[in-house]
Amino acid sequence: MEFEEFKSRVARELKLDLNSYKDTQLRRRINTLMVRRKIESYEAYFQMISRDRRAFSDFVDYLTINVTEFFRDVKAFHKLEKMIFPELLAVNPTLKIWSAACSNGAEPYSVAIILNELTPGKRHWIEATDLDPNVLQRAVRGEYPAELLRNVPATRRERYFRSENGRYILDPEIKKRVVFRRHDLLADPYRPGYDLIICRNVQIYFTKEAQWRVNSRFSRALRPGGVLFLGASETIFKASELGLERIAISFYRRVRTATKLKT
Repeated sequence: MEFEEFKSRVARELKLDLNSYKDTQLRRRINTLMVRRKIESYEAYFQMISRDRRAFSDFVDYLTINVTEFFRDVKAFHKLEKMIFPELLAVNPTLKIWSAACSNGAEPYSVAIILNELTPGKRHWIEATDLDPNVLQRAVRGEYPAELLRNVPATRRERYFRSENGRYILDPEIKKRVVFRRHDLLADPYRPGYDLIICRNVQIYFTKEAQWRVNSRFSRALRPGGVLFLGASETIFKASELGLERIAISFYRRVRTATKLKT
């Protein structure tokens, strides 16, 4: 079995679209994983992940590159807190937010902390999704090593976390404010009406065509005036064709009079 056939069978039989990932990076990561498991062929590896649910789960976990931390990119989160949220709250006091490809939950929990301070006592809808069920389980637990809190000021760390056996456990009240579910950005439907969608440092692994499809669907999922929050190195070319305008580094707003969206 050649690599292209391996990708096709994974997409067809296991419902995981590998063709939307950049080929060189994808091949390198899969080959590395096969070497670690001492598997010599794509045929043998496909048989393993198609028959063993744990092996398939580990395969997804490795491919999705679950790297994140609280308030990752301090400048961007400062802009979110000081500029983006005040503008959104001025229009809608109860926000609907989606943290896509949320990994271990540090990102949506960071958002929940900010909103808890900006709107005390107010409950917003914060939804967090990821392709990997293993990482979602870790997100629900809300327990983190110290290095993932390096950007959390001491005052927030003392207020929202307790230390136990070298790990930091998030305040249960903050955990309750985030709802987690599994979602595949490349295959599953997108829900509508979000004020803010966050998807950071994920699309850099997608092909240009996949990026266009995902950003088009994000635009449709935003309400007019809603904001898309990307990673600092992620730029949407021809954003206006998707009904989006860049308002700052990492931030795009869906314009109220959007042009026809392309898919």
